[in-house]
Amino acid sequence: MAEETFTPKNIIVTGGCGFIGSNFVHYVVDHHPDVHVTVLDALTYPGNIENIAGLPEDRVEFVHGNICDAELLDKIVPGHDAIVHYAAESHNDNSIAHPEPFLKTNVEGTFRLLEAVRKYGIRYHHVSTDEVYGDLALDDPAKFTERTPYHPSSPYSSTKAASDMLVRAWTRTYGLRTTISNCSNNYGPYQHVEKFIPRQITNILEGERPKLYGRGENVRDWIHTEAHSSGVWTILTKGRIGETYLIGADGEKNNITVLRMILKMMGQDENAFDWVKDRPGHDRRYAIDSTKLRTELGWTPTHTDFESGLKAHGIPEGSGADHQVVHGQPRLVGAGQGRHRSQVQAAGPVRHIRERSHPKGRGPMMIPIYGKGFTRVWISRRI
Repeated sequence: MAEETFTPKNIIVTGGCGFIGSNFVHYVVDHHPDVHVTVLDALTYPGNIENIAGLPEDRVEFVHGNICDAELLDKIVPGHDAIVHYAAESHNDNSIAHPEPFLKTNVEGTFRLLEAVRKYGIRYHHVSTDEVYGDLALDDPAKFTERTPYHPSSPYSSTKAASDMLVRAWTRTYGLRTTISNCSNNYGPYQHVEKFIPRQITNILEGERPKLYGRGENVRDWIHTEAHSSGVWTILTKGRIGETYLIGADGEKNNITVLRMILKMMGQDENAFDWVKDRPGHDRRYAIDSTKLRTELGWTPTHTDFESGLKAHGIPEGSGADHQVVHGQPRLVGAGQGRHRSQVQAAGPVRHIRERSHPKGRGPMMIPIYGKGFTRVWISRRI
């Protein structure tokens, strides 16, 4: 039985300039006009402020900062109703090569946020991944549920599993009002080029043959970011305190099927790719059973047709596909990423951030933004 509906008016979205976080910010702005959003983002390489450019200045405030900065959290958390925590290091290959940043952001960052939530008594929603459950056999009919034991297999998924456990411990020990969601693989606008779908698209656009790990049999349960966003909002506002909900849209597809779909849509031969050695510990299959979210909270996913979802958000189609196709619409690849992306139309200015050069010619300077309390941000000038 769901609890009484929670109606936040002022929320903080961490990682709100990243792929999934920025889509959530757009979702809130589009669907909940009475909600103000403060975006807290460190603008590390996956974060792009242009992902939230052009949003109403009276609805969205940007703060450039790190979730591990306790002093900054003390300045911006008071006056808000809830934190929705998206910020994370999330690329598996990077976690294998350099795991330390994953511990810093995913574990320590979550701890700092929970401490701020404990101090100021606000709500907290924790966005996590289905990768904490490990993987399933390719021929196993089972799916992950909220009762599936944790069995992470990479530095990324293990740090996310640790962050989930922190949330549960702080909820039980300190009585925090929290919820957790674990979601499957996302696709949609503004995704960073390092991820599977944008990487294949950009390789084709640049005349390079896409690469495919192993035999391409690894299965991912794809969900559009808009569906993910609606699921998170449903859990934040209707979910039971201390509960976990899985978000999925029954979108299981193996990697070779997805790659061949992209090649075909872009007018290429379906076999115009190269096989490469599989990565260490590559999970075989993810699959989510979102029955609890659907039956308990009444959520249903949007964009349940994967191919239509790709077409709706800017994938270039046909043998003459080029960068112009994605002009003027949400993009599967975020603005300003990679060699070909210089031709992608930049988003408009972020009007609520005032910008000026350093008086001594040293580039951008620190300037104040006035909102709830006093915060400072670094703003890089546009080139």
